[in-house]
Amino acid sequence: MDIQVADTLLGSLLDGRYRIRGRVARGGMATVYTATDERLERTVAVKIIHPSQAAEARSRLAGFPDRFTDEAKAIARLTHPNVVAVYDQGTHQGLPYLVMEYVRGRTLREVLAERHRLNPDEALAIMEQMLAAIAAAHRAGLVHRDVKPENVLVAEAPTGGVANLVDSVVKVADFGLARAVEASAEEGDGNQLMATVAYVAPELVTDGRADTRTDVYSAGIVLFEMLTGRVPYDGDRPVDVAWQHVDRDVPAPSILVPGLPRVLDELVARATRRDPGARPADAGALLAEVQVARDDLGNPNAHTAVLGRVAEDLPAVAQPTMVVAAVTPVTRPTWARLPEPATPQQRPHRRRAAESTGLGSRLAELRTRVMGSPRGRLSVAAAVVVVGLLAAMGGWWVGVGRYTVAPQLVNLSRADAQAQADRAGFRLTFAAPRYDEKIPRDGVVAQDPGSAAKILKGGTITLTLSLGPERFPLPDVVGKEFDLAEADLTGAKLVVAKGSPRYDDNLPAGVVVDTNPKVGTEVKPGTKVTVILSRGRAPITVPDLVGKSLNDARSALSRLGLVPVETYKDSDKPRDEVLGQSPADGAGVEKGTKVKLDVSKGPPQVAVPRVVDLPCQQAKQQLEGAGFTVNVQFNPNGIVRFQNPGENSQVPPGTPVTLGCL
Repeated sequence: MDIQVADTLLGSLLDGRYRIRGRVARGGMATVYTATDERLERTVAVKIIHPSQAAEARSRLAGFPDRFTDEAKAIARLTHPNVVAVYDQGTHQGLPYLVMEYVRGRTLREVLAERHRLNPDEALAIMEQMLAAIAAAHRAGLVHRDVKPENVLVAEAPTGGVANLVDSVVKVADFGLARAVEASAEEGDGNQLMATVAYVAPELVTDGRADTRTDVYSAGIVLFEMLTGRVPYDGDRPVDVAWQHVDRDVPAPSILVPGLPRVLDELVARATRRDPGARPADAGALLAEVQVARDDLGNPNAHTAVLGRVAEDLPAVAQPTMVVAAVTPVTRPTWARLPEPATPQQRPHRRRAAESTGLGSRLAELRTRVMGSPRGRLSVAAAVVVVGLLAAMGGWWVGVGRYTVAPQLVNLSRADAQAQADRAGFRLTFAAPRYDEKIPRDGVVAQDPGSAAKILKGGTITLTLSLGPERFPLPDVVGKEFDLAEADLTGAKLVVAKGSPRYDDNLPAGVVVDTNPKVGTEVKPGTKVTVILSRGRAPITVPDLVGKSLNDARSALSRLGLVPVETYKDSDKPRDEVLGQSPADGAGVEKGTKVKLDVSKGPPQVAVPRVVDLPCQQAKQQLEGAGFTVNVQFNPNGIVRFQNPGENSQVPPGTPVTLGCL
């Protein structure tokens, strides 16, 4: 179920005079309505500030209503045929509003949305009238600050309709509103960027200042968009787009639309210099350059252009052929042109017009004869209808009929994308692949044109394939000085951090001894790598302790300020003899370092056998055969009467055994 919120202003009466009839458009700052001026019985446009904008402005600037009123008065004094006139101002329920001239037509944004881009003569014709309006404001000391297609109205021409953009009336709006709200921002937080980022001048981004050259830059971006169908910069965030105006030069329109005359590239480049001092001083100066450029385009010796071919599917009677001809100037309507002095080149035109008077008389006579009879009038009407139908069919085909929408191919595999494109009748080309963390190898990362975008039937779609997640082994930087190691790691798109340094016997101070993760580990771009540097050789040399007694080893380590850590192990070596050490002898260590000592438990013990009551010589032989030392007392040829140690005593091998023989 659709739920719509009613607009409470519809039907309201403002100031007892302006009856709100309908809503025309809603922007980020205000809403525009059509209204009836019940006093003068005419249709007007009413622009009223959003409640949130008005509240924010009042919170930053106590005098916002007065500021808004002053700006409305200033713009109301600006009278020019290409400026939307301001008739009145006031407040309704605390919300400031302006009463303006109602312009029947569309915004330049709507025209570009329908046409995508304009022909050079159309773009320059619109630019002339835009600049004429902005130049009038500059002469009055006003700066627009927000020149963009949304603020340019393309009205119905005196000849009727808006299809012929060269003859259309162009009017510029929002001088006072932009300035009044911006003034509240400047006296508030000071950091708000009021201009639309796609058209913002570099000095507004860096310094927050605006003058007549700021409007010149924005007008140059609008001309670029009219010629190419797009703005020069885009990005994920508005701040990214704004800083591209500061860091990059606007590209030549002919890069995007091959075949555009060089004079248009030069005109856009002059208007969009990043240095304000290198631009035309104001809109009037840029207007003069636009008029010169438009005259240059009409010189057949200076520039030529290819006027395209209508597709082969049109009826034979409506198919034009490829024509290469000069871009001819269209006579500027008098209401859309600043007064210009007569030049020597103009006087021959007037002479030729006078010489053609005779031909004009004959044509007028023919017209009277044809239109004087019913059959003649019917023939003319039929011809007009046929021509109109052919023109409509041709216009529909050129503007709509030969186009379709591009399919969604992003996230598909290459094989699936190819199959879907084949079914829809499109050709595929492939741009350079790139790494992607989410889309697997050979999946589609991007397409041009994008999904649902307008594309010629049977046209070509360019795909960018994924190389999969980017992974590579961590470079080997062990043994390198820090600066070189940092350059290698940064060049591999890794983030470098220093860890705690440590002593190393083999590498000098300041050289990389280790990394975390370890060298050779598979990493991705942006991985943090901790680099551990050498402090050089430690100040204390570990002595050789192997073979020494435990007491001697303890004494040697204590004198050096080192701490022994003992571990007993089975060994044939004498008890308490040092079998091994760590760190090894000769290693460099710090004071207080623990030195691990492997200490002998001594040889394994054996049991003394019983020899009591055996002949003394037999007992001696048995004990010596078991590895004991025998000491015989009294009668060596007697019988063993006692032994020490006693039978089954556990003693080390080679222990002396005393025998008492009688």
